[in-house]
Amino acid sequence: MEWVLASGNQKKLKELTDILAPLGVTVRPQSDFAVPEAEETGLTFVENAILKARNAAHHTGLPAISDDSGLEVDALNGAPGIYSARFAGAGASDADNNRKLTESLREMPNASRRARYQCVIVFMRHADDPVPVICQGSWEGEIQMTPTGEGGFGYDPHFFVPEAGCSAAEMCAHDKHRLSHRGKALSQFMTIAKARLIDAANTN
Repeated sequence: MEWVLASGNQKKLKELTDILAPLGVTVRPQSDFAVPEAEETGLTFVENAILKARNAAHHTGLPAISDDSGLEVDALNGAPGIYSARFAGAGASDADNNRKLTESLREMPNASRRARYQCVIVFMRHADDPVPVICQGSWEGEIQMTPTGEGGFGYDPHFFVPEAGCSAAEMCAHDKHRLSHRGKALSQFMTIAKARLIDAANTN
């Protein structure tokens, strides 16, 4: 069984394949199929995740799984939010986005550093699937101005997790999968996917 991931991000691909391994599914990035990037014209994580999954399914003919995630910072009124990957502009690197994040907060020295990661996972059996699976997870933390850790990606070096006592970039993969927004959303998805696979096996 083969699915397409509506992303070419190799670090995201590894996180998803590690968590989805018990399903026995091969997940390939859409870059393997030269799928053009979907236009993320939605105003919510849910809308953009659906757009990306539908686009990947349409171009490959495979079931598609997508992830739309981002960081919400209370002091910035929820920014960068759905624009997390391009907070510093189109084509921005993680370093560019992190620099803009910390510069924005330095202008607000007394503001709260409270923040959270959000993740929405969408699975579509085909491009015209009228009932996509939608799962959501969030991860509470706070922004630290000095980055720590070499792991993870995105804003992880600046995302301090109080319950772990370290940044997301300092966590081992096992702990991150257990606590993270993506891990929580995928845990929900795994429960649904396993039930559907069992039902399909019993039907055949």
